[in-house]
Amino acid sequence: MILLNRKGSLIVLSGPSGSGKGTVLGEFFEKYADENVFLSISATTRNPRPSDIDGVTYYFKTVDEFKNMIKNNELLEYASFCDNYYGTPKKAVEDKLNSGVDVILEIEIQGALKVMETTKDAVFVFICPPSVEELEKRLVGRNTETLDVIKKRIDTAKWELTNIEKYDYLIVNETVDDAASKLKEIIDAQRQSVKNNKEFIKTILNEVEL
Repeated sequence: MILLNRKGSLIVLSGPSGSGKGTVLGEFFEKYADENVFLSISATTRNPRPSDIDGVTYYFKTVDEFKNMIKNNELLEYASFCDNYYGTPKKAVEDKLNSGVDVILEIEIQGALKVMETTKDAVFVFICPPSVEELEKRLVGRNTETLDVIKKRIDTAKWELTNIEKYDYLIVNETVDDAASKLKEIIDAQRQSVKNNKEFIKTILNEVEL
């Protein structure tokens, strides 16, 4: 695909725990992604799960290390969620965007709301379960957390769902493949947007003036 010297799009993807956003992203990168899409890796202070790999799924940090990143302005956004910090290292994102690569941030809704305040050109995508009942079923079915943590996540999710209308796009995750396909459609549309092809437009208009 020819990307016409464009700047990359910042795609902010979020949704409540149990919405399946991580699974959707995995399906998207397996089936649809090309070399011009980059998944930003978040930093976090939470404990690794069995499937986690440091530097691949997350950068795992101590609380002191994370606070130093905040102090040194190294994060695009950060938030506290269920007693843990999550944040997006800034430099890698900026470098990719400036080289024409689309960057996907999979971040908590608190973090997405902060990006809305500071980044005017980002595109915000909300991944939503088909129902609150289904969300609760998915959280319990993970078998990775205590009932107290699950209850806290469900309570947080109910607040998170009230923020849907602040987003640009909504993907209802009924099936993973369909949700991943819809994410591809959103990214393809952004690649063809006028605002992301300013250099090509400038070039073609200069040719008109010759």
